[in-house]
Amino acid sequence: MSFDEYAVVARVKRLNLRELRFWVRQGWLCPAEGEGGPLFDELDIARVRLLCDLRKEMSLPNDAIPVVLKLIDQLHQTRRELRALTRAIEEQPEDVRHSIVSVFHGIHVRTTPGDEDHEQ
Repeated sequence: MSFDEYAVVARVKRLNLRELRFWVRQGWLCPAEGEGGPLFDELDIARVRLLCDLRKEMSLPNDAIPVVLKLIDQLHQTRRELRALTRAIEEQPEDVRHSIVSVFHGIHVRTTPGDEDHEQ
């Protein structure tokens, strides 16, 4: 489902049209382009709500927003990759899965925070 700017502002009460357009110009939101202007999906609306939290609840300055958004996007990408890796491991024979888990636990124990051998 797609929403125009006015529908987004109606759905997110903490937002006004001027802010929404500013956030799009800043590249913090990347809606699809429709015939009548930008079209936002549910993910865009979730990001709008996040931006409202960051700007209005946490009072983050504009120059900090891109950094926070980049970190959040990286975290979401890492989670997607871990889910895909988990699915790939689940498709392996049981002995291979057990071997992977064993090796993982060995690495995890060696790389706990504070350890000088911690891998980046």
